[in-house]
This record gives sequence, C-alpha cells and structure tokens, in this order.
Amino acid sequence: MNEPVINAVYAIELCSGEVRYWQYLGPDSRRLIWWLDTETKQEFNEASLMYAWSIKGLHSSRWPTA
Repeated sequence: MNEPVINAVYAIELCSGEVRYWQYLGPDSRRLIWWLDTETKQEFNEASLMYAWSIKGLHSSRWPTA
C-alpha cells in the first residue's frame, strides 16, 4: 500500500478481527505517526498501540465537517 494520505479515513482491521475507522493525521516533529479514531474521537500515535492492526483500505478521503 502507498503512504497514507493526511486527513483521509482508513478501514483498520484489529487483531481481533474488529474493523475500525481511523483518520490519518500524519507525522509530528518527532516523526511519530498520529491517527484519530473516528468513533471515540481520540488521537493516538502508532507507538502507543499495544495490539496488531493493519490498513484494509481507504474508507473516505474527506472528513465530515458537521
């Protein structure tokens, strides 16, 4: 897969088989990669994740503003 697109929403499959939708926020100045869980509205970086996951595909390239 190509590099994720900033602000695009991706379908993410967790090791449990659950699919979540995360918005890719991109790297910060320390090169940590940040995401936003679209359901919980929590931001997190990849280094903080304690489980396996994979990008299944692009869900949406636009984030709703409402």
